Amino acid sequence: MIRRGLVPLAVAGLTAAVFLPTLSGSFLNWDDNVNFLDNPAYRGLGREHIRWAFTSVSFGHYIPLTRLTWSFNWALGGMDPRGYHLVNVLLHAANAVLFYFVARRLLAAASADGAQTGRGPDLCAAAAVAALVFGVHPLRVEPVAWITGRADVLCASFALVTTWVYLRAVEAEGPARRGLILVTAVTLAAALLSKGAALPFVGALLLLDVYPLRRLGRLGGWPLVREKVPLLLVTLAGAGGVIYAVRHGAVLTQISEHGGLARLTAAAYSFLIAPFRAIWPVSLSPLYEMPARISPLEPRFAVALAGVVLVTTVLIGLRARWPGGLAAWTFSVLMLAPTSAVVRQGADLAPDRYSYLSGMGFAVLVGGAALGVIRLVRRGTVTRSMGWSAALAALIALVGLGITSWSYSQVWGESETLWRWAVELDPDCSVCHGKLGESALGGPGGQTRAAEAEGLFRRAIALRPDLPEAYYNLGTALVLQGRYAEAESPLRRYMERAPWAASGPERLGLVYLLERRYEAAVPLLRSAFVRKPNAPDLRRYLVQALEGQAQALQAQGRGGEADTLLAEMRAVSAVSPESAPESRRSPRP
Repeated sequence: MIRRGLVPLAVAGLTAAVFLPTLSGSFLNWDDNVNFLDNPAYRGLGREHIRWAFTSVSFGHYIPLTRLTWSFNWALGGMDPRGYHLVNVLLHAANAVLFYFVARRLLAAASADGAQTGRGPDLCAAAAVAALVFGVHPLRVEPVAWITGRADVLCASFALVTTWVYLRAVEAEGPARRGLILVTAVTLAAALLSKGAALPFVGALLLLDVYPLRRLGRLGGWPLVREKVPLLLVTLAGAGGVIYAVRHGAVLTQISEHGGLARLTAAAYSFLIAPFRAIWPVSLSPLYEMPARISPLEPRFAVALAGVVLVTTVLIGLRARWPGGLAAWTFSVLMLAPTSAVVRQGADLAPDRYSYLSGMGFAVLVGGAALGVIRLVRRGTVTRSMGWSAALAALIALVGLGITSWSYSQVWGESETLWRWAVELDPDCSVCHGKLGESALGGPGGQTRAAEAEGLFRRAIALRPDLPEAYYNLGTALVLQGRYAEAESPLRRYMERAPWAASGPERLGLVYLLERRYEAAVPLLRSAFVRKPNAPDLRRYLVQALEGQAQALQAQGRGGEADTLLAEMRAVSAVSPESAPESRRSPRP
């Protein structure tokens, strides 16, 4: 009993140990800057911070529970990134333990005609193998090492609790225990409030009813659906929240321009690449860039389409002999569906973080294989020497996964290292070049590396002239070099491609302000200020531009117009009284 109790502790300890390098990581310029460094809204646990957590739909995500954990981090350690990374690691280690208990029940059910009985050493060992494959796999690095990735980890925590409670609710042969079903509805709601990736989870529970629980044959389809009405209601409410967030908070990107066939093609690619990376986790990147055009005739997409059809057909054919294979594949596709290109809009084609939930079924399959080998050895079908050889091979594989994750975690330590790695993996990734340029500007050296950053931004534009961000960054790099006239063109191109963004008119207005072209600067800064009234630097720029233009009008004898601008200047300053004394400071990019 004592040994058995130590197994989940060992799983937690080994999982956490693999990700220790992340504790020395920093905030990255991959959404961490927007979510944490430039976002005062989460810094506290007051009423306004809680209100923000439950009302914000920034980036098209409604994740109030995740945002509340950010507030707890800030309350405990301020802006020290080590605390944020530590919470991610601890959550992931806890998930590995939860997965161990879930896998043990599923493996028991698979080998006992749906009965979740048995806690013997064989099941414990197999479940531990499954939990470690899940816990130390390199595909876990992105959501664990990336502070913003916490949404995926926290969502999985509640999804695993939901699964474990559900398994307990249906462990008897009769109908599910209604009280525990209500508990699963609460935990599923928590998962959805952490991230919308849990939307298909009711389907996943129905899949478990088919295999390995085999409840469909005993109870029939309608009772299984009827008992999940509370879960279905929670899912509908969660879907409403996701739709609202996408409509009101998401910024449309290039995938929105693709048609239905292209989206389905990209989805098929994500369905196939996730298990492939699980089997062969090499050359993992923070970004697999969405191509400008997606054609089912392009080799990688044609192979993906054919592969999805082939794998599905083969597994259906083998369902009687190997039902676990079809169940794991179906679970993976089901959990990837909301994050695939059919629904999602983003610059990344098939991110690794989306495998956090979808890859759990394949980890259970590995545990099932381990259990099969153990039982073959016990029956004498396989010799003990062969069994020890298999155990040694499994140990070597787990150590290899752990070492790879440890090494890859170091890549995620800081922005420039991360994006230099990404550019080495894919020299044609436009966004990667742009992020590397941003890292150069934001890292040690700052403005002294503006020329280096300029080259990276120009390369990004050459690779993908349709993407807007590199134009803004190029304009910024030129401003930092004092090349104001040259900065105007890329900034105007950015404004054409991203007309919703306040950053375009703000930066171009700043250029005109630095050139003392107040008449041109005022309308741009005024437009940006309407969209971002709480940005102190923008307010200061607008105050300076209004004051400069008013002085120019006074010199021309147009006192009435000057008085109007001065009145506006005082009104803008009054929005934040502390910004008024700064109004005479020199503008800076």
